[in-house]
Amino acid sequence: MICRIWHGRTARAKADEYASFLEKRAIPDYRSIPGNINVAVLRRDDGETTHFLTVTYWDSEDSIRSFAGNDLLRAKYYPEDQAYLLEFEPFVQHYAVVAQENVA
Repeated sequence: MICRIWHGRTARAKADEYASFLEKRAIPDYRSIPGNINVAVLRRDDGETTHFLTVTYWDSEDSIRSFAGNDLLRAKYYPEDQAYLLEFEPFVQHYAVVAQENVA
């Protein structure tokens, strides 16, 4: 299993609206791809800036390619992100999941 992590920053004043956008647009997009196991959006407010992480779990690199394209580590952005993000980090991070416990 592969864990894919993306990081983005918004102005704190736009954070609630961006969180709603991610819930309504990004999560369904991730979940629509066969091989996506799970997705979580994490938020941390830091003064006038808010950080977001999307943490997704995938069954294979082929599944990630279906979502992000052939350049597996290149970040995927939506056109709407232009209205929210302070910058566009070009890459994501991938981690191999080596241990996990499912909580009911």
